[in-house]
Amino acid sequence: MLGHGEFIRKLETSWNELLDHGDGPFDLLFPSFDDICPSLTIKVAFAPTCEHDDSALLDDPIVKCEITRRTDAGNTRFSKYMGSKSGISHLNGAVNYFQWVVAQCLVGHPDRAAALTNLARARLEGYIREDRQDIDCTISIFREALALRPQGHPDHPLSLYLLTEAFTWRHNNQDTTADICESAQIYHELLPLCPEDTNIRSIAAGEDGVGYVIRECNDLPTDASDEGIHLRRTVLELCPLGHEDFPTALHELARAVEARFQQCGTIDDLDESIQIGREVVRLCPEGHPRCDTYLNDLAVSLGFRFRYQGNSHDLCEAIPLYEDALRLCPVEHEFRGALLGNLGNVLRTRFNQHDDIRDLDRAINLHREALTLCPPGNPDRNTMLHNLALALDTRYDELLVGDDLNEAINMYRESLRVKQTDYSERHLTLSNLSSVLCSRFIQTQKNEDVEEAIGLCKEALAALPSLHPDRYFSYHRLQEAYLSRYRILHNPDDLSLVVENFRLASRHPTQGFPERILTALDWVEQAEDYEHESALEAYQLCLDLFDNHVMTRSSIISRREAAAAFRPARTLPVDATSCAIRRDNLRRAVEFAEQGRGQQWSLASRLKTPHEDLESAYPILAHKFAQLSQRLSDVQGSAAITDRAAADLAAREYRRLTEQWEATVAEICDIQGFSRFLLPPLYTDLQEAARHGPVIILVASQYSYNALIVPTSGEPHHVPITSLTLADVETLKCNFAREIRHASFMGPKESRTNLIVLLRKIWDEVMLPIVKVLHHDLKVKPRSRIWLCPTAAFTSIPLHAAHPSRMKADNSGRELCLEDIYICSYTPTLSALIRSRQIMKTHVTPSFAAIGQSQPGAGQGTMLAAVDSELELVHKLIHPHINFTSLSGDEATQAGALKALRRNTWVHLACHGKQDHDQPYHSRFAMRDKPLTLLDIMENDAPHAEFAFLSACHTAVGDEETPDEVIHLAAGLQFSGFKSVIGTLWVVDDAFAKHVVEAFYERLFKDLEESDMPDCTKAALALNHATYAVKNKVPLEQRIVFIHIGV
Repeated sequence: MLGHGEFIRKLETSWNELLDHGDGPFDLLFPSFDDICPSLTIKVAFAPTCEHDDSALLDDPIVKCEITRRTDAGNTRFSKYMGSKSGISHLNGAVNYFQWVVAQCLVGHPDRAAALTNLARARLEGYIREDRQDIDCTISIFREALALRPQGHPDHPLSLYLLTEAFTWRHNNQDTTADICESAQIYHELLPLCPEDTNIRSIAAGEDGVGYVIRECNDLPTDASDEGIHLRRTVLELCPLGHEDFPTALHELARAVEARFQQCGTIDDLDESIQIGREVVRLCPEGHPRCDTYLNDLAVSLGFRFRYQGNSHDLCEAIPLYEDALRLCPVEHEFRGALLGNLGNVLRTRFNQHDDIRDLDRAINLHREALTLCPPGNPDRNTMLHNLALALDTRYDELLVGDDLNEAINMYRESLRVKQTDYSERHLTLSNLSSVLCSRFIQTQKNEDVEEAIGLCKEALAALPSLHPDRYFSYHRLQEAYLSRYRILHNPDDLSLVVENFRLASRHPTQGFPERILTALDWVEQAEDYEHESALEAYQLCLDLFDNHVMTRSSIISRREAAAAFRPARTLPVDATSCAIRRDNLRRAVEFAEQGRGQQWSLASRLKTPHEDLESAYPILAHKFAQLSQRLSDVQGSAAITDRAAADLAAREYRRLTEQWEATVAEICDIQGFSRFLLPPLYTDLQEAARHGPVIILVASQYSYNALIVPTSGEPHHVPITSLTLADVETLKCNFAREIRHASFMGPKESRTNLIVLLRKIWDEVMLPIVKVLHHDLKVKPRSRIWLCPTAAFTSIPLHAAHPSRMKADNSGRELCLEDIYICSYTPTLSALIRSRQIMKTHVTPSFAAIGQSQPGAGQGTMLAAVDSELELVHKLIHPHINFTSLSGDEATQAGALKALRRNTWVHLACHGKQDHDQPYHSRFAMRDKPLTLLDIMENDAPHAEFAFLSACHTAVGDEETPDEVIHLAAGLQFSGFKSVIGTLWVVDDAFAKHVVEAFYERLFKDLEESDMPDCTKAALALNHATYAVKNKVPLEQRIVFIHIGV
């Protein structure tokens, strides 16, 4: 210690008590003051007494060192200053002494840090008591002292604390943000260095120490920079859970990361903001004065994420939060107007999703109420004007009421008048005013409206940096303006500008996928309407955006929900294919058909992609890819998580792994020879599906009806289907469904006249033109195999059963039907067929499991009398050298069936099947305990499986909402590993099914020797034979119900 220290207070004791300790050190305890119990470790020595004045200290014979004498003199003067209400002379004297000591303790002197600290403390006290003003110099001295006491020095914590004191006092007097921010960082370092129950800890951790810093930081403006967010995290760590300022610190962090999302569009920031916001609301006690703010801000974040990702759960969560917040704000509450506006905005958003005009009408009423609470001069009036104008504009688009349009224009103009030119959201009002002016231009054709609209959009764009998320809206409004002018003036330059702004908006990287998808769909529509050359580009972008959007969802079910949410996009795959056909780009047409169909299966299969070539050339990278694929597969849930906070955490983890996985895929694509690894396949890749026979893609689009034939080699062939319209095919689909239902009530010998007529129509208008091309142009031999790949409405029609049902023109016999000429199979996609063939490279010892459930559990269906006899029949027909297992009755449970599917290469399943029309992933087989669902099957990896016969109802029926996704039980089994599957298109009568089963297995295992392996590639031929063999035993609809899928 430099000098004898600072005088604090007197402690009286007797000489005897002191001398009793001898010459060893001992602790002397002082009475407590200010909740502090100071102590001193001392040794007793004999010296002459002296008075406590400056001259005595300077003449003290014990104090030989001038530095020590002047330090003690300075401490004495400083103590007198601190003990008096004035005494500036004492302060100046202390400062002079301390300055002299500092001058003597040059750089490198062991006591320089102590000397600097004494000087800075005296100067700081003078600043606090307004006797000195040189705080900047004082802080510099404290900094120098701290530099001389690095981490590990016993006085390092004291120097840290004193520096924070200087910062906080300067901030208190001068409102310097940097000082309070640095104080927070220093406290973050200081507190862990201060043990509990120590003097410095009690001071630093008190309300006037770190408590003051926390409160001041919580009052700082929101800063979205990395430094600002780091500060918020630091402050939060200074607040223990339960601290009164903890919810506020947490809330300020949520606001900061949300602000960064608004600037940069990074979804992780928005997810974190929502996660923190939920925690703030949970911690907020009833009656807390800021509860309404916390509820509102969480709802705002959820609204942002809905617009960015399109997840309806966020919208559903946000609305009641706004309602709860509004109930906490009576009419006179200052925050009520903002809440009314926010609730109105989210109701307008819900209207855009569900078209319930009541939501929009209520939104407008809420905005009007909010506007009355903000008279002219109120700083929030411009926002309320903008909100009301936007709602009126939306209602005009829906109802075309001119008063709404004119009022919206007036509201936007007034909003711009009251907003300052540097207002942060002025660009949105400019863009939205542009939109309503375009609407009026279309109505009145006054050129000044559209010219003003274009100028407003350009002004909005000029105000925004290149990657600002809101540039998307300005591009979008600008294309609206050019399109409006083109529709009236027909200047082709305007159409080019429309396309350019469609391109800029839909490709804007910091805007969410839902908005960009809607813009790309609009681009597709306009390009089709005006026959613009950019149509193929627009379709390609739509398909890519859909892939990227759906891939962001962490569960299989949520992916389908994301895809189904865009109703205009349901025909996108077939319309894109039709567009390529109409532009004579048949290879591109095949690629579009493949990329757009079976998107759910394609995304899921990316994690199961075989990579033998990569493994042989780059084993380390292949191992990394395989590990990430497995981790990603493990973390993606099959079902949506109901707890929203848990779902958000799962989504963030999924997205983190997805980013790593995509980075690894990009690394692979950079290697020569792997440039198209996991990219949408090209025609040359897809042609592999036709190795053993042509694949026929049937395209049912609103623009044209076509068939595309992918041959074994060469270019694809186009077969136009000119005699059918969209209405015709929809009628055919409905008529088939009706006649199948009617047939179920008819006797087995009754003629199915109406059904025969429908099958003849399919033959004449769809399949006959295709057969002619197969036979005459491609020279496909009779009884060869072909694969059908239907799209859209064609997926609900039994194309394989097309039949002329009439005599030849020369009466030489009956005309041949499709299955007389070719062996028909189906495939959900070309890639599915290719994958099935790729994983057939290794063969294992065959094993056969027959699974039957005649008495399913409660609520799963009635008793099936013929199931057990069907299993016995299958057992009898299976070749004896094949290992056979039968599972029925109590053993045929969900878990038992999954185990059998996983462990056996061949499976026969006889039970109730149910296609779930509301959620196709819940389609199921009925078991004894609980259903075996499509999700269960998809997660049940069966790499060595070969063949499955599904003797159950509705196992190959597509999804009505997304028919091109081909989501059904048979496709699920194929995805899980079964290469060849027999499924059903409608209800199966088990009394007739056994005849088809018997004929099928008899043919399949005919002439099989003991040393032979059963061949699943012969299943299609066996089914073809079986349906012919039982035509006198089984009615027509029960013969054609079975279809073959796969190799």
